[in-house]
Order: sequence, then structure tokens, then C-alpha cells
Amino acid sequence: MNLENLGLFKLMSRKMGWLTERQNVIAANIANADTPDYKGRDLKPFTFRDALSDSRRLQPAATNASHLQGTRGAGGLNQEQRQRNPYETAPDGNNVVLEEQMLKQGQTGMDYQTITNLYKKQVNLIRSSIRSGG
Repeated sequence: MNLENLGLFKLMSRKMGWLTERQNVIAANIANADTPDYKGRDLKPFTFRDALSDSRRLQPAATNASHLQGTRGAGGLNQEQRQRNPYETAPDGNNVVLEEQMLKQGQTGMDYQTITNLYKKQVNLIRSSIRSGG
């Protein structure tokens, strides 16, 4: 059985991939903290709502003229997130704040550990259900 084909595991894997990429971006920001004119970067926030709205999902088809079309709020699910403007910019044009980057790095590490623990618990749940024959 390939766990990557199960929806929950696929979502957790995508979240872990996003967290890994975010750690790389944060590490690049920290490494360039003294580079003139370097602008700090960050990834668009990962949300399970966006992950679930994958374009590969089946779209409902109206089989009767009286079916409702449904509604979606302005901007839809892919509404762009506003990035906070940095409050501190060095005279050389660099806007990386090390304290802020370290907080992001710590939060990202904790999020990764949480997702990893959830993944392990789900695998153990599947193992126990297979062992018990249910």
C-alpha cells in the first residue's frame, strides 16, 4: 500500500515540502542579512483550503437546467495574501531583520515537527488496524 495515494498523507507531504522550501528561503535571507540592497523573501502561506482546491479535482456538472451554479466570494480561493512591509530597512537598502527571520525559522521547525508527528501517528493507526484485522 502506497501511503502517498491517500488524501491525508498527500496533504501532509505537501505541507512538509512547503515547510522545507520555506526553511531554505529563510536560510537565504539570514545568509544575506549583510548584503546591500538584498530584499528578504518569503513564500505564500500554505493553507489546506488552497491545497484542497487542487485543479485536478472533479468539477460538478449541471445535469438539469434548474441546478444552482453556486457562488464564490470575491477573489475566490486563490486570493493573494498581502505581505507585510518591513518596518526596518538598513541604510544600504537591506530589509532583513534577523530577529524576525529567527522567529520564522523556529515556527517553521515546530510546524514541521508537528506534521511529522501527525504523519507517524496516522501510520501507527493504520498498522494497528491492519494487525487487528479491522
